[in-house]
Amino acid sequence: MNIELNILNKKLELIQWLSTVEDLAIIEKIIAVRKQESKDWYDSISEREKESIEKGLEDAEAGKLNSHSTARKLYEKWL
Repeated sequence: MNIELNILNKKLELIQWLSTVEDLAIIEKIIAVRKQESKDWYDSISEREKESIEKGLEDAEAGKLNSHSTARKLYEKWL
């Protein structure tokens, strides 16, 4: 079965089921899941991580870049 069709079928099953739910607690749980899924990951990282990302973007814009092969050599023991 095509993955898009499978996803569509699952969505339709959920919509159909949700239309019958009368329990407010279940509805609130679903809303909480939706809110959690829509959070931006950037909001959940530390200030230090945000500063590091900003520094990396500034370096990239200034042309301070290393090639992929150089980076692999530098970090190969962790890859």
